[in-house]
Amino acid sequence: MLKRKIIKKLEAWKGTIANKALLIKGARQVGKTTVVRQFAKANYKNFVEINFEQMPVAKQAFEGNLDARTILLNLSAMGFGPLEPGKTLIFFDEIQSCPKARTAIKFLVEDGQYDYIESGSLLGINYKDVSSYPVGFEHELDMYPLDFEEFLWACYISDDVVSMLKDCYASIRPVPDFLHQQIMDRYRQYLVVGGMPEVVATYISNEDFGKTITNQKDILAGYRNDISKYAGNDKMLVKSVFDAIPGQLSKQDKRFVLASIEKNASRRKYGAPTQWLVDAGMAYYSFNVGSFELPFPSHENMRLYKLFFVDSGLMCAMVLNGIQAKVLTGDVFVNEGALAENYVAGELAKHGVSLNYYDRKSKHELDFVFPEDDKITILEVKSGKDYKKHVSLDMAQSLFSEKINRRIVMSCNNLEVEDGVLYLPFYMSMFIV
Repeated sequence: MLKRKIIKKLEAWKGTIANKALLIKGARQVGKTTVVRQFAKANYKNFVEINFEQMPVAKQAFEGNLDARTILLNLSAMGFGPLEPGKTLIFFDEIQSCPKARTAIKFLVEDGQYDYIESGSLLGINYKDVSSYPVGFEHELDMYPLDFEEFLWACYISDDVVSMLKDCYASIRPVPDFLHQQIMDRYRQYLVVGGMPEVVATYISNEDFGKTITNQKDILAGYRNDISKYAGNDKMLVKSVFDAIPGQLSKQDKRFVLASIEKNASRRKYGAPTQWLVDAGMAYYSFNVGSFELPFPSHENMRLYKLFFVDSGLMCAMVLNGIQAKVLTGDVFVNEGALAENYVAGELAKHGVSLNYYDRKSKHELDFVFPEDDKITILEVKSGKDYKKHVSLDMAQSLFSEKINRRIVMSCNNLEVEDGVLYLPFYMSMFIV
């Protein structure tokens, strides 16, 4: 059983805000169902799991009146139980397939007899079918693939090792060379394995890396099937955007350019299909900010953006056939820049950072900018050997020194500080926020 940080958030929900249903959102295969089952086993006498995709007959319980008594009687009559007040967790999985169940959550929570968790892989997709959202009766929680620290746990790296790395970060001192090389090896593994729980478990338990890649391709096939099944008339456009993400990130500027998909393509045509992928948890936006001012949402240019993939391992499996071994050994830098920036984007997103990059009139681009201590922290990603060459970062310092909190460069090298720039190894992204 993989150790996941989100379990503590579920425990906090039960202890303080169980008077609301817990809504867990996230892409397919990030481990939502497994985590809920693990949590229920440790915290409840009874656990009732209803998956509306696997058991569509359960939707009939919500076809009549939506008062709690009627719904609970209907579920009991269908054999879902036991329902013991105060000792039962009811889990509505893939709830996007039963919009009326989402509406009914308000009445079930008000009834107060049981705790409720809702989950779904495509919750942002079927929003138009929900007649009335249970505003004020849900606590939302986003779930992602394993972050790098969770991956280390899965690889049996002890908490003492992680604590030592964190202490080096906090005290701004290099990591002992042997330990640095060992964790960099794990970082390279994470680039090609990623954080999908089933993929990680396969990798840990099998020496044959081919099985890991097969597992990744199965998940990607599932994503494409979801697009075909749920994206309606936009499915071909959604697939075009989905398939274009790795190639767009392999460019030097990594900005997503619609014209590379279709000549004279417009944001008007591709905006909704792209948003579909983001709503489904398959991709993250990073919007351009053309002004070095907080708050960033006031300065975002929605027409200029990067699109990062939900998981670096899945992205690697999409396009980098045969290159995994070279990435694992650190022998190749081709395309590693795309993987590295996608990795950093994922780590930031998993820790609650809204993704933005800065450039003004396509000059002096900064990979990531985010608020920190009422100022702006700049984070640059350098996968090559010239990681101390950063013209844009230097230009930002000369223009905006009063507004800058920290200047960070992430690379394959050990921690050091030079001319006010903090150089961090990639794996320390788990400590930045």
